[in-house]
Amino acid sequence: MKKSKEISVGGVKIGGGNKISIQSMTNTKTNDVDSTVSQILALQQEGCELIRVAVSSEDDAKALPLIKQKINIPLIVDIQFDHKLALMASENGADCIRINPGNIGNKDKVREVVESCKYHGIPIRVGVNSGSIKRSVIDKYGGVNKNSLVESALGELEVLESLGFYNTKVSIKASDVITNIEANRLFREKSDYPLHLGVTEAGGLLSGTVNSSIGIGTLLYEGIGDTIRVSLSYDPIYEIKVAKHILQSLNLRRFGVKIVSCPTCARTDIDLINMVKELESRESEIIGDYKIAVMGCIVNGPGEAREADYGITGKDGEGYIFKDGKIIETVKEERLIDRLIEIVNKG
Repeated sequence: MKKSKEISVGGVKIGGGNKISIQSMTNTKTNDVDSTVSQILALQQEGCELIRVAVSSEDDAKALPLIKQKINIPLIVDIQFDHKLALMASENGADCIRINPGNIGNKDKVREVVESCKYHGIPIRVGVNSGSIKRSVIDKYGGVNKNSLVESALGELEVLESLGFYNTKVSIKASDVITNIEANRLFREKSDYPLHLGVTEAGGLLSGTVNSSIGIGTLLYEGIGDTIRVSLSYDPIYEIKVAKHILQSLNLRRFGVKIVSCPTCARTDIDLINMVKELESRESEIIGDYKIAVMGCIVNGPGEAREADYGITGKDGEGYIFKDGKIIETVKEERLIDRLIEIVNKG
């Protein structure tokens, strides 16, 4: 498998074996600076490392410097069709421009964008999805599939390379998870440009989480992909939450506490579901990088959770706190989460 080359987006290194970075996109009107900044800061607080905004008008482009001075993560600007907006974005502080050269217009317009990005030292993200493939390519390969998607991406790259531009990353996204996986595999065989992974039109919170976890997670497990965005028809905060869980489940990154819990069954002797909910909602109170198990009964905990640093279980109103597989304290069940957090933070 080819190793991707490295580029830099506002100081965040992408590709070349660097850590997989997490992205999201705002759903506010970009020219509404206060709302856009507020959403970016919330995403940043959750763990977003790069943020993309859509620029569809001159007012949007003029808002970029005001947004950029109030945030602390790189700003990627999404442009469709209008090369003049791409030029404004590059001049107004964008850290990366997302375009498809094929929908910007003739080569002279693409050249203007490329020269501006060269001058300002910013990369271009080429984005290809099922809706952006030329009819001639679809006809050649008999529809939207891995071959038509990859040929489209390589064609867009050829346009940029013909203009002497190589500071590029690529995203190839399909709504069909299998097509998504196969297309990115094929692209990586053919090219070493860094890959932005995602599943387009993934769905709402449940379906989008499942589709993204499979579509992104499979590729990451195979060593393919350099930065990710989980696309959800939901509050963008959850895009970051799901992305972090994907990376942590593959042991690619750690984000502090990792909570594991057993499913409920007839042996469950504590209020397991609500305890998991409470612990997840209070993760930020825990200092350190620990694996914590919440187990429903003595049968499963601590025995089946020996790999956890800490854990809890209980029976008949009593709660048991264990460390490294051994019970270290017994408390009332209603105090179990509070006391667990106290013990973990004492180390």
